[in-house]
Formats: sequence, C-alpha cells, structure tokens
Amino acid sequence: MFSAGRTQDNEPLMRALSKLIYVNSPDLVLFVGEALVGNDAVDQLSKFNQKLTDMSPSQSPKLIDGILLTKFDTIDDKVGAALSMVYISGAPVMFIGRGQSYTDLKKLNVKAIVKAT
Repeated sequence: MFSAGRTQDNEPLMRALSKLIYVNSPDLVLFVGEALVGNDAVDQLSKFNQKLTDMSPSQSPKLIDGILLTKFDTIDDKVGAALSMVYISGAPVMFIGRGQSYTDLKKLNVKAIVKAT
C-alpha cells in the first residue's frame, strides 16, 4: 500500500514512489486520503495517479487499484467527493477508516451509503 497523501506535488517523493512500484510490482496500490477534505481529495488522487503515470520508467505504469478513505465517520451523508474519486480514477473505495485503531478500518458498505443519502 502506498500513499503520498498531501505530498502529491513533491516531485522527488513521487519519482521515488513510481520507481518503488515499478521495481517491486506490488499486487495492490492503494491511495490513502482523508474523506474530511472533500474535493481536495479528488485533486490529490488525480495528481497522484498522473504523477505515477508521468514518472514511471514503464510504458504501462501500474496505477491506483483502490482507495482507502480515513476519517469517513466525520462526513455524515456528504459522500460526493468519494463518488468523484471513484469516477475519476476508476478505482473503488475499498476501505474506510472510522476511528483510530486497526479495528476501525472497515470495508465500505455501499448499500448503507446509498440508503443514507
């Protein structure tokens, strides 16, 4: 799992991350972002994926496979940014964080989100 968080504009970090993904060929690349920041998370994800594309030594770079959104318990029924992140990346929200411990990491329950909105 990899995340550049708010450092998606940090070119040396993103270059190193792209190389790390290229060299190690992980099974899964997850973007970790905060649900609380709303549309800024959409921008972060978009830039993150673009940097992976631009800086990879591969002709067909591995991009984000899924999204982990932290602080999901703070957004109530405002899930527009999460939907936008899925739309622009084509990657699903695989996990959400609803607290500060490992047991607070949950799979996203889409039916519950749809029902709440």
